[in-house]
Formats: sequence, structure tokens, C-alpha cells
Amino acid sequence: MSHERNECFENSNGFRSISIACWVVVFSPQIVENFRRGSADGLSLQFIIVWLAGDVFNILGAILQGVLPTMIILAIYYTIADIVLLGQCFYYRGFTWKDEVVPPKQNHVGEANERTGLLSPPHGERRSSVWSDVSVSHLSPVVPLLDAPKPNDPPAVANQKPTTRLQATLFNLVAILMVCAAGVLGWYVSNRSQGGQHHSKHPKHPKNEDAIEFNFWGQIFGYFCAVLYLGSRVPQLLLNYRRKSTEGVSMLFFLFACIGNLTYVLSIFAYEAHCSGRRGKCAPGEAAGIYGRYIAVNASWLAGSLGTLFLDLGIFAQFFIYRDEEGSEETAVENGAVSPSARRERDQRPLLERGDSNFQ
Repeated sequence: MSHERNECFENSNGFRSISIACWVVVFSPQIVENFRRGSADGLSLQFIIVWLAGDVFNILGAILQGVLPTMIILAIYYTIADIVLLGQCFYYRGFTWKDEVVPPKQNHVGEANERTGLLSPPHGERRSSVWSDVSVSHLSPVVPLLDAPKPNDPPAVANQKPTTRLQATLFNLVAILMVCAAGVLGWYVSNRSQGGQHHSKHPKHPKNEDAIEFNFWGQIFGYFCAVLYLGSRVPQLLLNYRRKSTEGVSMLFFLFACIGNLTYVLSIFAYEAHCSGRRGKCAPGEAAGIYGRYIAVNASWLAGSLGTLFLDLGIFAQFFIYRDEEGSEETAVENGAVSPSARRERDQRPLLERGDSNFQ
């Protein structure tokens, strides 16, 4: 029985360590994505504001309820990271509280640019890559169509293809494994630094049921936090739906949030009850009572984590749905099968910029 309890305690600490590692890096992918694109149009401003409010209530509830100090420190860190992300959004979009639907930038085949030829290729044929590589300086028939390669030229265009779905999946997988490995390593080092004392001594947990107490305002703030966390995902889901795109939203941002929430929930369920008997021996029903009280105290945080976990699955579904739609649209444009609505949109542009014009 003692071995099972020690194993349960280790599982709880292991899950908590992985959760902390995920939450430490959760905001980094989105901040980097915004900086790389020079824009925060894909991220819902209301999502960040409501999440920030939830983190503030999280701090208040955690302090009043007396949760682990590491969770209070993390809640403060979340709030600071929220403010950084919010400041980044204001910097790129201006000071506004409203989400504006900015269509994702698409480089459709047929749109005019500085390298587009004046005459289009025969109908039904796709443009050759040669047309896009012809410089405007080659106006004489004696000048070669393509420049000779130079030593300091950048890599060929073929080597600058956008990231494929497989490459993105592998990158996300490696990043997740590295963060989880860091969490496991942190738990292992912490466990080793104690010299295995938790096998001979009971770890620092409440020794009796009275140690786990309800704090009225702590619970109120905890449930406010859960409601705000749940509500924060709705603006992002709606913005993705209105844009019909998830461009500008980092998938790692939500992947780390999901793994952090999942492991946090598992760490709570893996809690080991410690009784007041000799050598921690429990009276009949005592361990179940302490465990149930512990779950009840953390119910608001459980509800918030589980709820946002399911809502994040909806955002993941949008990632795959809209990515497939964008891929199908690009294929249709390349094959000349442009929808009437898209044609009407481009008809409002100058003649030479229309993708369906014969004078490209």
C-alpha cells in the first residue's frame, strides 16, 4: 500500500512538473509568430483581454485558497505574459478593443506583380516558372531570359518552398517532446535532490482533513477565473470563423495550453491523501474523505482546465478545416476554376491586376 501511495505521489509531481514546463513556454510561439509576421491580425484581442482578466482572478483565488506557491508564481507569470502579448497586439493594430476581420494575405496565381508578363500563356495551361523569373530588364531578344547565377546569389527558389504539413507536424512534435522532457527532467532532478526521502518520510502534504479548508472568496474568485477562461476561447473561435482562416495563430500556442491543462488536471486527480494515523495509516474511509475534499477545493480550477481543453479542440479543428479549404482554393485558382465571388472581388481592381483578365 505504501508503494502505491508513493507511486501516486510521484505521478502527481511528474504531471505537475510537465504542466509547469508547458505553461512557462506557452506564450512564446505566439509572440514569435506575431513578430515574424509583423502583425497580430490573426489573434483575437478580446481573447487576450478576457484571458488576462481570468489570470488576475486566478492569482486572487490561488492566494486566498492557499494553493502551492509554485502555482501562485506561475499565475503571476501568466499575467505578465498576457500583458506582453496584449501590448504586442496594440503595437501592431493600434489601441482598440474591437476585433477587425482582416482577410489573410493570399498570393493567388494570376495576380499582377512587378514580374508578371503582359501576355498570358495559352488558355488552360499553367504558367511556367520561367515567366515568374523573367526580369523586366530583359527587353531585348539578344539578352538571355535568365540571369547567370552569381556567387553571392541567395538559394534557388526551389529551396525556399513554404513549410509543408509534414515539416510543420514534425517541428511541433519535436518542440512538444523537448518541453515535456524538460518537465520530466525538472521532476527527476527535484526528486533526486531530496535523496528519495519521500520513501521513508511522508511528503509535505496536509496531514489531516482539517488542513484542506474551503476559503469562500478563494472559491468565488476561482469560479470567476474558470468562467473567464472558458469565455476567452469564444472570441478566437468566432474570429477564425469570420476570417475562414487561422493564419497568424500559432498552433504550438494552443498545443502547449492543451498539454498544460491536461497534465494539470491529471496532477490533481493523482493527489495522494495523507491521514493522521500512525505512520500515515488511514482509518476506514478517511483517505477517500480527504481525497474528495481536495478535489472539491480544486473543482473550479478543474472546471476551467477541462473546459478550455475541450474548447481548444474546436480551435484545432479550425486549423485543419481552414487549412484544407485554403489548399483547395489555391488549387482551384491555379486550374482557372475561380469562384464567381472571387472574380467579382477582383473585378473591382485595375484591369492589369485582375487574375481573369487576358491582358496580364
